[in-house]
Amino acid sequence: MHYDVAMRHQQALDPSALITIAATLHAINAAITDCRNAGKDSETDPAVILLARHLGTVCASADDGRTLRRTCIDQIAEIRRHPVLRTLAYRGVSYDEAAKRTFHAEGRAAMRRLAEALEMDEGSFDIRSNKAGPAISGEITLHGEEIWVQLSLSCMGPDHEVLFRRVRGRDDHCGERNRWASINELLAPDRFAERLRSELRLTAPVGQPARLFA
Repeated sequence: MHYDVAMRHQQALDPSALITIAATLHAINAAITDCRNAGKDSETDPAVILLARHLGTVCASADDGRTLRRTCIDQIAEIRRHPVLRTLAYRGVSYDEAAKRTFHAEGRAAMRRLAEALEMDEGSFDIRSNKAGPAISGEITLHGEEIWVQLSLSCMGPDHEVLFRRVRGRDDHCGERNRWASINELLAPDRFAERLRSELRLTAPVGQPARLFA
């Protein structure tokens, strides 16, 4: 059943109460929802357009575009110096759904970078994510033909966030003895890949000569 309300039009005609970005965005989103409920096109709705224009007015007092872009670049560099995955590993994610969601997204990305550093062919490995219950971090697992690596925040404490072992195929979930690494090692995938090759005596990638390990 379609219905329409006047609220968005009233706000659009007098947006003086909308003085922050958050409040204005909330009004725009509410207006778009009203359009959907009324069966109207939000792209041409006059109230939505006026509210969107008002957002520009709210932002007009901010720094110029060049300064904002420079700040964004600086923030990216800062984030790369202090990866969020390390921060989450140290502070924990228990009972924090947003943090846990980020932990798993960043964990999967870190596992993919590790797979690339190990020169694992696409299709020769799986990356699995199990969030488990709210009281624990769950785990993110990289499982290849010879290697099994898992990231989780367990009772083992700092420097034991990453568990790894050698396996015999992707049906092998037990493998050989467990070994441990820190979150910092996972965040340096090239160096960590060298450690994994050495300790687990992994087969050299095709096209790379086999190395003799002491």
